[in-house]
Amino acid sequence: MRVIGIDPGYGRVGWGVVEGERHHLACRAWGCIETVKETPMAERILHVWRTLNALLDEWSPDEMAVECLYFSKNVTTAMQVAEFRGVIRLAAAGRGIPVAEYAPNQVKQAVTGSGRADKRQVQEMVRRILALETVPRPDDAADALACAVCHHHCRR
Repeated sequence: MRVIGIDPGYGRVGWGVVEGERHHLACRAWGCIETVKETPMAERILHVWRTLNALLDEWSPDEMAVECLYFSKNVTTAMQVAEFRGVIRLAAAGRGIPVAEYAPNQVKQAVTGSGRADKRQVQEMVRRILALETVPRPDDAADALACAVCHHHCRR
């Protein structure tokens, strides 16, 4: 099974493609969809939608795993990220790709065994689980791969 993991954001959307079955996983690709801060929000959203659609065409994932929105203070940022999450879900729905959502602590638990793991621990475990030579960069791509690994481990 091929899963595309997504770490949503409005400056950068991380993505990673993981293929295999539960404990035999391989990373196929990862990266980030970048948007320029000075660009109007509608154009940034359109850029993410177009680029994500191209990635879905290229990788043909069976399922998508998206990290849930988490915020504690900045409501404006949360609302902007929510707009991008909507576009991400729309791209999947347009292709009939099922979408699973995971809270950050669920991803950490599935990847490291602890829902309180720090970012470096998660990144190192992603590197080990996927037998990568180095930790994926940027961080958003590593987070997306972690989300895809989480989905492989959690699905029944």
